Amino acid sequence: MTAQTDSRDRRPRRTARRRVVDTSRREELLRQAEAIILTEGFTAVTMDELAQRLGCSKATLYSLASTKEQLVLAVTRAFFREATAEIERAVQAEPDPRQRIRVYLTGVGTAMRRHSHAFYDDMVGYEPTAQIYRTNSAAAARRVHELIEEGVQTGVFRALNGHFAAQVVAVTIDAVQSGVLLERTGLTAGDAFSELGDLLLDGLSSEQGAVEPPSTAVRPPRDQVSAPR
Repeated sequence: MTAQTDSRDRRPRRTARRRVVDTSRREELLRQAEAIILTEGFTAVTMDELAQRLGCSKATLYSLASTKEQLVLAVTRAFFREATAEIERAVQAEPDPRQRIRVYLTGVGTAMRRHSHAFYDDMVGYEPTAQIYRTNSAAAARRVHELIEEGVQTGVFRALNGHFAAQVVAVTIDAVQSGVLLERTGLTAGDAFSELGDLLLDGLSSEQGAVEPPSTAVRPPRDQVSAPR
């Protein structure tokens, strides 16, 4: 499908509209376009509207991506790439193998706050971006499995089915992303991943490496913080 799209976009419309844009300007426009798409989704946004809101010509916009489809794919890939890099930096900075899963899940929750439900709905409803989402969800499950296995190897986690636990995390991530879990529990995304981290750590921890129980301090009522949309 990509090859056909590229071929179609090499017709006169594409060559007539392309314009050379310096690297710094290109990166800034891509960041601005990403912010709009992550906030509002991409189904209802046209290239004409994007050009107007970015304060550039359509020729400049088409120099970033030859079609709207290519722009959306670039934004989606960039979102997951940047989120993954940021989460991994935080995980690598955590020396305690028991806490790395919590750090990882907290990072996922933070990344999810960058996009809206509108973007999520558009992403899973459009096959090219849905494929990117599925690929990254599978990678997240594998990473959680790796973190569990590391904990088992160091003796801080009990030896259990790490693959099953990782799939539970993957299903939970999808339920939070879609908004279903947040609507049914009244949790924010951050709260949901904090609770998931507590459940995993309490369930995985071995007796000799048990983590401290969650704080008994009273948390503010859930309805004081609205779930990110």
